[in-house]
Amino acid sequence: MRVSSLTTPAVAPPPPAAPVRTPSTSRPRPRASMALLVLAVLAVGYTMWIAQGVLLPILLAMFFALIGNPIIRLLGKLWVPRFLAALLVLVGGLSVAVVLANQLTTPAMEWFREAPREMRNLAPKLRELTKPVQDANRAAESFARAAGGESDRKLQIIRTSLDDPYAKLMATPRLLASVLAVVLLTFFFMVYGQNLQRHAIALLPGRQQQKFTVGILQSIERAVSRYVLTISIINATVGLIFAAALWALDFPVSEALLWGTMAALLNFAPYVGPLIGVLAMLLVGFVTFDDPLPSMLPAACYLLLHTLEGQIITPIILGRQMALSPLILILALMVFGSLWGIIGLLLAVPLLVCVKLVLARVEGMEGWARLLE
Repeated sequence: MRVSSLTTPAVAPPPPAAPVRTPSTSRPRPRASMALLVLAVLAVGYTMWIAQGVLLPILLAMFFALIGNPIIRLLGKLWVPRFLAALLVLVGGLSVAVVLANQLTTPAMEWFREAPREMRNLAPKLRELTKPVQDANRAAESFARAAGGESDRKLQIIRTSLDDPYAKLMATPRLLASVLAVVLLTFFFMVYGQNLQRHAIALLPGRQQQKFTVGILQSIERAVSRYVLTISIINATVGLIFAAALWALDFPVSEALLWGTMAALLNFAPYVGPLIGVLAMLLVGFVTFDDPLPSMLPAACYLLLHTLEGQIITPIILGRQMALSPLILILALMVFGSLWGIIGLLLAVPLLVCVKLVLARVEGMEGWARLLE
């Protein structure tokens, strides 16, 4: 007997199961500990402080080069070679600095020479103004004695200092060498800065990375140059207007230019600079005038001019793009001022603006840029 065989249709094999990811396959990226981050920040701060003799000329030269770059680009559109344009900008800036220093040296030396005598003459005026406060202090002391409080012992601290005649002799060549280094570095940054930037970008491995980095650096350089040049023009205008106001208050032209230059330089350090300027103008007013009301006019003019510039003019010209948080700004001024002194106060705001622009253009760092606003 023959039995017919039954054929069954072919069935496709089941698809392979997807691999299941175990927790061991996706490892989180290691993060630096907070202690290591704090140590790194302290190490950077100590390096910036200990190497300020090298860093400050470089940073000042970069600051001056950023001021001159927009002018060099404008001259380049007029078919002026970059070398010649940089030379013209540098010679023009040095000429203005020399003329201004020649005009301000004499009144500054006279003021510092007569400052002790003027301060002695100022003491009776300040005593008259602070007489109510002194009377209140005497009344409080009498109440404390009546209550059985012990009188405070007056301590006298005597400080001695040794005058080293060789210290000034050694400091002068160092100062001249630093000034010469700043001038030469400024010229080289203006002439060869773009070539150095191009060669540094050529070291990157990929073409796409090179284009991306070129775009970021060019936009940052143009934005920071425009910002520094604009702020410098605004501060110079503030100084000229304040000098004109002092001249209208019967100040000599040389002294008016001296205090106007001081106002322009102090305006580079927001909040801290104007506060120093107001106190200085109060002192100058009390030394110059005899009556209390005219004595306060220089400080009042300075405060009014700074308020108009800081609250109206600068925000309209620069807009919100360069706006910085007042708290972050004060912290930056404290840090750079403690590290590098007056030059640190001058460079704090441009460095902070540069950091903000870099963070705003790097992917994933936009939040840190918004933190600085």
